[in-house]
Parts: sequence; structure tokens; C-alpha cells
Amino acid sequence: MVVLNRIYTRTGDAGETALGDGRRVPKHAPRVEAYGTVDELNAALGLARLHAAAEIDASLARVQNDLFDLGADLATPDFENDAHAPRPRLRVVAAQVTRLEAEIDAMNARLDPLRSFVLPGGTALAAHLHLARTVARRAERLAVALAGLEPVNPEAVRYLNRVSDWLFVAARVANDDGASDVLWVPGANR
Repeated sequence: MVVLNRIYTRTGDAGETALGDGRRVPKHAPRVEAYGTVDELNAALGLARLHAAAEIDASLARVQNDLFDLGADLATPDFENDAHAPRPRLRVVAAQVTRLEAEIDAMNARLDPLRSFVLPGGTALAAHLHLARTVARRAERLAVALAGLEPVNPEAVRYLNRVSDWLFVAARVANDDGASDVLWVPGANR
């Protein structure tokens, strides 16, 4: 259980922050950039939920909770030594990725196949989900870059890849099951 009785600590005033293992790093470190962007994604989903009906709102709430798990995962280095950690570490697991895949398949079954790329927009919810999707892709790029520097849980990277797909399909559902999708017309304004 987390207890936050003091919000400011002054420990970050010199431009450093603490990772999940207590190690202090610069606030611009690749690991901090990755989990900070996951936090930004979570905030974008909070805005999207303002426009969501009950079913999609519940799904978005699950994704937001997963994103906190993901942030904790990325904030805690030394993935390869989890078995030797003094206490269990919270990591994204394959079941979370599998759940997203099942939800993508269920949502996609309601939709006609795409015949063109979709421009971000349509309903307010769809527009917010498309914006969140782009933040998810940036978080994924940062996590992949981090994985090139030091070990990262591969399920965390897979989750980021899959959640952006989930957000794309959810945006189509939010666009009246694709009927309000804004389709790209190549060269339309030449």
C-alpha cells in the first residue's frame, strides 16, 4: 500500500529523481523519460474518459491501472535480477498483453474492414483516444530506446505496442463503430 502524507519532498530540486530501487538519476534520464511518457499517456486517457460511456470507461479504467503497473515496472531497473530482489517487484506480465489482444479482437469484430487510413478525429472520445495512441507510440519508442541501453522487461514493451493498437480500435468503436471515422483521401487537396 502506498501512503502519501507529504507531496513535496524537495529531493528533486537539483534535477534528480529516485527510481523504484532508490537509485537517484537525472530527471532527463532515458528511464525517467520512458515512465514519464507512460504517465502522460495515463493522463490523456483520463481526459478521454470524460467522454466515455460505461463499457468503454470500464475498459479505459483497466488500461489506466495497467499503465501504473507499467510505470512501476519501467521505474525499477535491474529487471534481469528480479529473482534476487529482497521483495517482489511489480512487472507487466504476458496476461495483461493477452487481455488487450482479446479486447482488440472483440472490438474489431464489430467493425467493417478499413479501406483507407483513418485520420485522427470523429467524435470527442475518438479524438482523445487517437491522441492517447500517439502518446503510447512515443512511450513505446522511448522504452525500446531504453531497452537498447539496459535490460527492460520485454512484456512492458509488448504492452506499449499492444495498447496503441487497442487505442486505435477503441477510437474506431467510439466513432460509431467506424461509421464516423474520418478517412484519409490521398492527394485530395492537390
